[in-house]
Amino acid sequence: MTFAHTTAILVCLLIMALIVALGPYSSPDMFVPDKGVLWYYWQLAEPNFWTRFSAWGLYGLHQLGLWGLIAWAQIKRPGYTSGAHLVNVIAIGFNLLFVGLHILQTKYLYDGLAQDTSILSSQFSVIFMLVFVLMMENGRRGLFFGHNIDFIERPAGFIRRYHGYYFSWAIVYTFWFHPIEDRLGHLLGTFYILLLLLQGSMFFTRFHRDRVWTLLLEIFVLFHGALVAYMNMRGDAWIMFVFGFFTLFVITQMHGIGLGKKARWGIVATYLLCVLVTYNDRWLESVEVLRIPMAEFALVYLFAALAWTPVLLRYARRPPGKRE
Repeated sequence: MTFAHTTAILVCLLIMALIVALGPYSSPDMFVPDKGVLWYYWQLAEPNFWTRFSAWGLYGLHQLGLWGLIAWAQIKRPGYTSGAHLVNVIAIGFNLLFVGLHILQTKYLYDGLAQDTSILSSQFSVIFMLVFVLMMENGRRGLFFGHNIDFIERPAGFIRRYHGYYFSWAIVYTFWFHPIEDRLGHLLGTFYILLLLLQGSMFFTRFHRDRVWTLLLEIFVLFHGALVAYMNMRGDAWIMFVFGFFTLFVITQMHGIGLGKKARWGIVATYLLCVLVTYNDRWLESVEVLRIPMAEFALVYLFAALAWTPVLLRYARRPPGKRE
């Protein structure tokens, strides 16, 4: 990472400090009792027109504005430079404006998009984003221990070109799905969103393509997911999140940042030691370390297969003599 990335992290931390300083944002009497795993607790028991209008209206303006900036940048197609282009400066200012508006909207009206949408929509929007990253990076770091999969490359090229539109939606939608809160789990999630908004503002720059920085953004979900699971789920479910994303790191992600063989074998040894210590008296449960990576790999192949379906159908309909 560069000095610019370090500065960006510090700015995001300052915003988090502001969020904490302006809290609290809610009290238990504002909510109904928790209804289970698929229930998002942090939504008003008695929403009204203005709570909904503020959340949906500001979300819509934020989303459409970012899509417009991405389209503008793609039309202009500036080269990848070390400094920011005008469109990057505008995008950063635009995101800062809506971050501030979301803080104020939560403080005085509270509700987010969760009032009208399922918690699964927010979760899967981010899950799909992580899956698309695996596809995009297949050509550079491979999918399995540094080996790339040719089957994925054609759809991955399309995703590389247009991923900004989906990533922007996933990030902005998730940002407005949740109200701002000063509790630890929310703060970590908001910090992650701020980093992603910043990354999404720096398109067509070397900042955006720095491999250590992008890996940090990719694996940050390990810390956030494990913490939220520890705070909100019963038993040792958080361990599955830790080792699930750690396994994904060992199989795929660590192969894209230029680590030598000794460093990679050191990480593998550390990983195996941690698994042995954690599951030494419950080996049957150790299969859970594969659940998250296997689910993400399955989605990679599913999306690749869906992308190839029109091509295969077109090929199947050709007369036998014209097939190549």
